[in-house]
Amino acid sequence: MLQCNIAFRGNKMAKMPESFFDFDITKFMAEMKVPGLDMDAILSSQRRNIEALNAANAMAMEGLAAVMKRQMEILRQTVEEVSTATRDLAEPGAPEHKVARQAELTKETFERTLGNMRELSEIVARSNSDAFDLLNKRFSQILDETRDMMLSGKK
Repeated sequence: MLQCNIAFRGNKMAKMPESFFDFDITKFMAEMKVPGLDMDAILSSQRRNIEALNAANAMAMEGLAAVMKRQMEILRQTVEEVSTATRDLAEPGAPEHKVARQAELTKETFERTLGNMRELSEIVARSNSDAFDLLNKRFSQILDETRDMMLSGKK
């Protein structure tokens, strides 16, 4: 099968890239001349969009890393507490004392687990909120940029 890699732009012929990954959108868009359309402003806006997405991604990854770090700390703390509780309950003593101690440990563990879950959910919520705020700010900027481009094109 023959592959055509020649395209027409205006009155001249241009060679198309051999693969999609060789395609330079900025060069292609710069060659397009549409009256009343500022391609540099559009490309600049798109560049800022990508930067905002990258920053939001970085925030999400930092949040994920914080959750994972905290989960490891919780796991380490839990292993230490289980070890201590097992030792305490294995020591000789009255059965009533052991049952009371076991109920006490169960209550403490339950309360600590709820606190840990709350803490982890707050970390996730804060990370999501920060990323959303950044993207929301960029979206507002896009609307302002679009309005400004439309107003400048009418003059």
